[in-house]
Amino acid sequence: MNEPPPPARFPTTHWSLVARAGGLPTPEARAALAELCGAYWYPVYALIRRKGCEAEAALDLTQDYFARLLEKGTVAAADPVKGRFRAFLLADCSFFLVDRRDRDRALRRGGGRPVLSIDARGAEGRFLREPSHDQTPERLFERDWSLALIARVFERLERHYTDTGRSELFRRLKPLVASDPDAAPRAAVAAELGLTEGNLRVALHRLRARFAAGLREEVAATLQDAGEEAVEEELRALFAVLGG
Repeated sequence: MNEPPPPARFPTTHWSLVARAGGLPTPEARAALAELCGAYWYPVYALIRRKGCEAEAALDLTQDYFARLLEKGTVAAADPVKGRFRAFLLADCSFFLVDRRDRDRALRRGGGRPVLSIDARGAEGRFLREPSHDQTPERLFERDWSLALIARVFERLERHYTDTGRSELFRRLKPLVASDPDAAPRAAVAAELGLTEGNLRVALHRLRARFAAGLREEVAATLQDAGEEAVEEELRALFAVLGG
């Protein structure tokens, strides 16, 4: 089976760039932060909901929080020792919620200017579909973060396969890579795609390899220290959350 050359490395915007910029004096740093926030807003929304806010108030708070983060240079207070974007968001958003409750201030969505594109109906529907847990909101934030990170990798892979004319191949292989219990048997997938089982194994191996590489790059983009050891540690932590 002919296979196009592997894709270039995923384009990434790095938390390290944002952290170095401190008060966001550069357009590049602000763009990096905006992309990271846009990719990972849902765990923040779910955290706010689990802290006792109703859906509409949680949407207001989510927009207001990111407006504060993007427009006021709050990220300058990030602790470089922790070095993880998820750790910064969890701690900073928790402080933001306590501060808001203490001041009992009227809420406005980013001063009336939404700073992120949030699907309000989709956000709450997604939240309500989540299984019940007896874990803390903070622990569930890390679970949602891990799932959002994995989803982002799959979205980038889907764009690559679509751009190279293989969207159906990706659609049929994704459940096998994601270990979906409802995934069709490999023999059935091969038959539907008009492939031999051997060719299907090759295609599946390549998608898994691309997913693994993409996951490492996505994780690295959320760390200040994107060295091999730091990435491995973060991967272990994320999978531990999902496994727990």
